[in-house]
Amino acid sequence: MGRRHRWIPALILVAGVAACGTPQTRASDPPAESSGWTATVYYTAVESFHHGTRRTVRGCPRLECDHGRDDLGSYPEDFAKAVRDEGTGRITDGPRRGRYLNWSHDVGYWLDTAPRDTAGRPLRPWVSAAADRSVLAPGHRFTITRCGNDDDGAAIEARICARFRSSRWMIVDEFTPGLGGPRHIDLYIGEETGPDFTESPLYTTLHDASLRPFS
Repeated sequence: MGRRHRWIPALILVAGVAACGTPQTRASDPPAESSGWTATVYYTAVESFHHGTRRTVRGCPRLECDHGRDDLGSYPEDFAKAVRDEGTGRITDGPRRGRYLNWSHDVGYWLDTAPRDTAGRPLRPWVSAAADRSVLAPGHRFTITRCGNDDDGAAIEARICARFRSSRWMIVDEFTPGLGGPRHIDLYIGEETGPDFTESPLYTTLHDASLRPFS
């Protein structure tokens, strides 16, 4: 279920608007409650839970850069893949321990001090969410009122549904082009909690979920 959110440095966003001369289209808020949503999740990978063959990762050693070729260190191959799929990973070994290896479609890999949303702010677990701008506008706040079903058509486990429903989400992130779509949101749930996290109940998809906006 890997997916990637995109991150665009704030300076590039400003330059892009100036060059185009027209503001980006903002989506309309949905009605008081809307159903038929698909909610996927994304997370921060943790290096110590991955043990594949180590490989060198190249990219940007700092935030304000794109598609760099600097040596960012060697990491387990499955960790580097998880970072590419999810957008962010915490380094736990070597001289860069405690930093983050991040990835986005428009930047590539880079080293950072936090996972980032589209505007370059730190992601907040169980708050930050992603959507295409044409679906939900940045800053839109919502709660999940119904969890719907999982990939197999079964009801979402009650305790897992309760965790999603108790959170107050805000759109601050965007999908990599082609991974979003109508009535599709992505929910940031923080760091993975152990090996094989993608097999855990939290790494799920909510089909036919319902959302309610709040101010």
